Amino acid sequence: MERQEFDEIILKNAESFFDYFRLACIAVRNEKVAETSAFLEKTFEKLGAKKVEQFREEGANPVVIAEFSGKSKETILFYNHYDVQPPEPVEEWNSDPFEPTVEDERLIVRGACDDKGELVMRLALLKYFNEHGGLPVNVKFFVEGEEEVGSPNVEKYIQAHLDELKCDACIWEGGQKDANERFEIVGGLKGIVAFEAEVKTSNGDLHSSKSCYAPNAAVRLTKGLASLFDDSGKILVEGLNLTEDSLDRTERALVKKMRCNQKELKENDGIIEDLITDDVSSALVCEPSLSINGLSAGYEADGIKTIIPGFAKAKLDCRLAPCQDPEESFEKIQAQLEKNGYPDIRLTYLTGQPGYRSDVHSPFIKMVLKQAEEIFGAEGTSYVLNSPIAGPAYAFGRNLKVPIAGFGIGYPGQKMHAPNENIRLSDFCDAAWYLKCLLEKY
Repeated sequence: MERQEFDEIILKNAESFFDYFRLACIAVRNEKVAETSAFLEKTFEKLGAKKVEQFREEGANPVVIAEFSGKSKETILFYNHYDVQPPEPVEEWNSDPFEPTVEDERLIVRGACDDKGELVMRLALLKYFNEHGGLPVNVKFFVEGEEEVGSPNVEKYIQAHLDELKCDACIWEGGQKDANERFEIVGGLKGIVAFEAEVKTSNGDLHSSKSCYAPNAAVRLTKGLASLFDDSGKILVEGLNLTEDSLDRTERALVKKMRCNQKELKENDGIIEDLITDDVSSALVCEPSLSINGLSAGYEADGIKTIIPGFAKAKLDCRLAPCQDPEESFEKIQAQLEKNGYPDIRLTYLTGQPGYRSDVHSPFIKMVLKQAEEIFGAEGTSYVLNSPIAGPAYAFGRNLKVPIAGFGIGYPGQKMHAPNENIRLSDFCDAAWYLKCLLEKY
C-alpha cells in the first residue's frame, strides 16, 4: 500500500474513536472512571477482541484488558492509561479542552499526546489490520486508570494476573520526535519520589514589624531548599548524584548521539532564561533532577497583609535514574538538609516509583531500533536509554521479564499537561506507519 493512502485511512479510522477524548477521566478527582473504562471495553469488543475484561481491585480504578489473535505465535503487550490531567487553567485553552479540534494540521485536546492519542493511534491501526488481512502478531492491551496519580496499583494488578499478561515484549504508552525531528525509541523511564517539605518558626503568623528579630518561615524554607542546589541548578545531595560511569560502551554512544537541540528546547518550553550551555542529554537520561513544584506560606489571598509567616510548606519531586531507590533517595535528601543546618525542615514522603531501563543488547530492542532506522534513516532516529518522564515500566519489566520500548506521536511542542495539549497529524501517521511495519516484521 502507498504511504499516502495508508495515512488517509489511519486518520479516518482515528476519527471514529474521538468520543474517547470527550470522556474527561480525571483520576485525581475520580471523574468519568467507570464511563471511560466501559467505553474502552465496548470499543475493544467491536474491534474483534477474543477476550475483554476489566480487572478490579478494591479501592483501585479498573484496568481494561483486551486480547487479539494474530498470524504468528509472538505476543506484543501494549501499555496505555485512560486517565488524563485536569484541564486547568481552562481560560488558557483556545478551544474546549475535551473537544477534539483540528487546527493547522494539529489535533488539540486534553490527552492528545498523554496518553489518549497514543491509544487512538493503536486502535486506528487495529481497525486497519482488520480490514487489510488481519494482525500479523498476537496483541494484548493493558489500559489503566491511575497513571496520573502515580499508578499505585499497577504492580498489584500485574502480579495477580501474570499468566494472562504473558508476552514476548512490551510497547510502552508513547514517545515523540525530538527537537531535531528525530524519531525517538525509548528503552525505559526514570523513577520518581514525590514529597512535601515544611518548617515552623512560630506558633502563628506575626506582625511584620517584628521582622527585625522574628524568623520568617518562608525565608527559612526557601534557604534550606536552595542549599540543595548549586548555581546551575544541579543537585547537591550526597550520594544522590550519578554519572555515566555505570553505562557500557554501547549505552554511552547512544547517549552521545542524542545531542539535545538547546535552542529548540528553550523555544518549545517557553523558557525565559538561557539554558545551561552544556548538552543536557546525559542529565536527561542518567542523572536525577529535583524540582520544587510549589511553595506556600502564611496569607495567600489578594491584597496586603503585613505578616511574618510562622509556617511554610513546599511540594517537590525528584526524578531518579533507573538504578536509584525512591525511599533511599528521599532519606538522602532529608539527611542533606540536616547536614546543611536545616534539621527543622521536615520532609513527608508522598509517593514513589522505581525507574526501569531495557537491555540495549536485547534482540527486540535491536530490531525496534533497526526498523526505525529503515524508515526514518540512521540520522533521523535516536535511541534514548530511558525517558526523563516517570511511569510504572518497572512493574512490567521486573514481573513479566520482557524488554520494553516506547515510541509515539508526540513532539517537543506538544504542551503535555498544559493548556492546548496537541499533536501534529503528520507525527500521528508516522508513528502508525512505523508500528505497522514493526508488527509485520516481528
